[in-house]
Amino acid sequence: ISLSNSMDNKEFNIVTVVQARMNSTRLPYKVMMTLMNKPLLIREIERISLSSEVGTIVVATSTDSSDDPIYELCIKEKINVFRGHPKDLLDRHFRTALEYKADAIVKIPSDCPLIDPRIISKVIKFYRSNSNSFDYVSNLHPPTYPDGNDIEVISYNALDDAWCNAEKKFEREYTTSYLWKNPHLFSIGNVYWETGLDFSMKYRWTLDYEEDFQLIKSVFEELYPHDPNFSFNDIINLLDRNRELKKINEKYIGVNWYKNHLDESKQIASAS
Repeated sequence: ISLSNSMDNKEFNIVTVVQARMNSTRLPYKVMMTLMNKPLLIREIERISLSSEVGTIVVATSTDSSDDPIYELCIKEKINVFRGHPKDLLDRHFRTALEYKADAIVKIPSDCPLIDPRIISKVIKFYRSNSNSFDYVSNLHPPTYPDGNDIEVISYNALDDAWCNAEKKFEREYTTSYLWKNPHLFSIGNVYWETGLDFSMKYRWTLDYEEDFQLIKSVFEELYPHDPNFSFNDIINLLDRNRELKKINEKYIGVNWYKNHLDESKQIASAS
């Protein structure tokens, strides 16, 4: 299966996929937790929608009955939703790309409601400007932005390749790991924070624990009423002014899927 990935085509189709499930291991039902009187998933999609680069937004959930509430919420809120494999996230993303005829997909987790639309736009613009040079672009290899601003862009053809050839369980579960673990097969690009700073292990704005939610909730309550399009710099300034807020989830700073997956990959490599 092959779709054109030429930027000369004005109809170049970007599809932003937000993967979501109810049965999170560490914090079940987190995407439905109430944030400023709406489910957290809705608040995150509102934030993502503020980027003019995201194209079609699709929530990709599973066919498992436990994820029915996500499907029903999306239908109620008129949000595009696709249901796919419960555990094979690579398959779910690939079939979402097929369904929506994507030339490239943007992968964003559903547990990052503080994600900055400006960073989303920056990563997508970089990919669009360099699509003939890169199969995969992210701001994660290595990360420099505060944790919770995870953005990955994958060409359809690269996603197709990974779907056909990725065999290991973690390659199917983590969607993009087959790509960035094989730089000899794919051209990999990275977007760095232009300041030269690395705050990826200084702040934690993703949601895995109750303390994470308390921080996210506090930030929203402080910033959202004044400006729903608040930036990551606004969050940094808030936390610098109020150190007690930052302390809420401080013990989990540096705990994230990316670091855990790198550690797992190293262990597998050393054992092979």
